[in-house]
This record gives sequence, C-alpha cells and structure tokens, in this order.
Amino acid sequence: MSLKDFVRSITPTSLLNWNRKRKKKNRNQALKAQANANASLSSDDLLKDLQKAGIELNDTILVHSSLSRIGHLQEGPKTFVDALLAAVGEKGNVLMPTSPNNVYQLNYIRNTPFFDVLNSPSKTGAITEYFRTLPNAKRSLHPTEPVSAIGPKAEEFIGEHFNQLTPYNDKSPFYKVSQAKGKILYVGVTLSMAGTNLHTLEDAVDFKFPVYYPEIFDFKVIDENGASHVVKTKVHDPEWSKKRKCDDLIPMLEQEGALTKVKIGQADTLLLDAEKFLQVMIDQYNKNGVTMYTPKGS
Repeated sequence: MSLKDFVRSITPTSLLNWNRKRKKKNRNQALKAQANANASLSSDDLLKDLQKAGIELNDTILVHSSLSRIGHLQEGPKTFVDALLAAVGEKGNVLMPTSPNNVYQLNYIRNTPFFDVLNSPSKTGAITEYFRTLPNAKRSLHPTEPVSAIGPKAEEFIGEHFNQLTPYNDKSPFYKVSQAKGKILYVGVTLSMAGTNLHTLEDAVDFKFPVYYPEIFDFKVIDENGASHVVKTKVHDPEWSKKRKCDDLIPMLEQEGALTKVKIGQADTLLLDAEKFLQVMIDQYNKNGVTMYTPKGS
C-alpha cells in the first residue's frame, strides 16, 4: 500500500470529505481567476496538446476526464469534446464511460429501479454527460457500466454490451478498444479514479480473487425506443473494491511501454496503448500474480 493510500485508510471520512471540498473550492477559484484574466483554453489549444501527446487522425480513443483539472475552457465541455473529435477526424472513434453510478455497484443496483439509456445521466463527470447527449452519440445498453461512442464504428464498439453478465468481457467496449489497437486517455484523473479498463483482466483470465458479489441481479433497462428489458448482471463486491491499489500499477505499465505521461491543457494525463496495456496485465498476472489488488505480485 502506498503512503497516500495508507494515510487515506486511517483518516476519518468526515476529514476526507472536508479536504475534497477544500480542494474543489480552490480549483474553482483558480478557474475563475483564469477566466477573469482572459486565459481560457480553446479547442485549438487542446487539439495541439492532443496531437503533441500522440493522438492521430483515425485513432480510436477511450477517454476518462476531469473538466476542472484541464483549466477554464471557453465553452466548457464542448471545448474539450470538439478537440477530441477534431484530433481523430471523421474516420476516428471517441468513446467515454458514462456510468449512471458513482457509488459501489452493489449499492447502486439495490437502490436504483432501472437504467434508461437515453435519460439516466452519466455520473462520471460533466464532459461525459455532455458527450452522451450529442445527437450522433450512441450509448451501450449495460446497466452498470454503459459507454457512449461517436464515430463510424460506434455501433461495433457498443452493440454487444447489452445483456452481458459482466460489463468488462470480450463483448464490452472496454475490451474492444484493446482489440482495435486503440488508446486510453486519463485526462486529469488516474487509474485509481477511473480504472475501468483494469477490470478487463478479471474477465480475460481465470481470475484468482472473488471480486464479484455472489448474487446475480435481475435489472430493468430501457432502450432508446422506450422498450423495457430485464437483464442479469454481476456487480463488484465492495469489500474487494476497497482493496484496490490501481495507481501502484503505473510504474510497471510505464516501464513496459504501455503508459506515457503527457499534458492536456493544465491536466496531468496518462496515455495508454490499450492493446499493450491489456497484454501486459495478462502477462504480469500469469507470471507474477500482478493485479490491481496485488500490484507488487503475489
């Protein structure tokens, strides 16, 4: 366990929440000052950063993001999304996780009556909520981890996500991005904050830890035509979720050439080669027992 994770584990929840609010207030003040100084970032500014980072025309990219960490944007989320779409061009594909859940999956599934693919808002940030509502965005019909996509292959990425028992298997957009030799961007966030693709390992191998809760849930989903379906889904066991040490994997992934550190706007950003990332995780699991729960191996 890293020192940061250890300190977090022994700190009272009330103090952690106070610190989060303090940081958010400070970020908002900094953004306001940037706007007042006419130093807002444009889509062209972000496009140049994306291109410098290695995003190219025709790329497929899966994007996790924190709007406030990028800096003050001229048109808010639109500024960033416009830059992403320009970077990959008309033949490229942009995907974003648009989960309607920001708590443990078990809590969500027990306390939410249904998932509506058109109307359940994304809880993974303002950028993702803007992105999923664009007219040309398609959203996968999975109740816990839907993904929205724009691009000529959007349907190929999201179409088989419906009625999958787990959201990270080989039918999922997360896995398909690796198959497509795509890239994953963590803009202003880290693996610990948005490590969804790490779960593809759990479904790609005979995983040694019981990370899924024993009960299989029936859950109602409403498709884009308003039709209701009942699907079966597994969710993560929160007791195992608490054991994750995702960011401890960053040095290994960097050393293996699967991850590079770049800058988008003011945001520290991780850029991953999706295919290499998954292969490294599988290889390191098979050879050394490396997982997000055991980043040093076992």
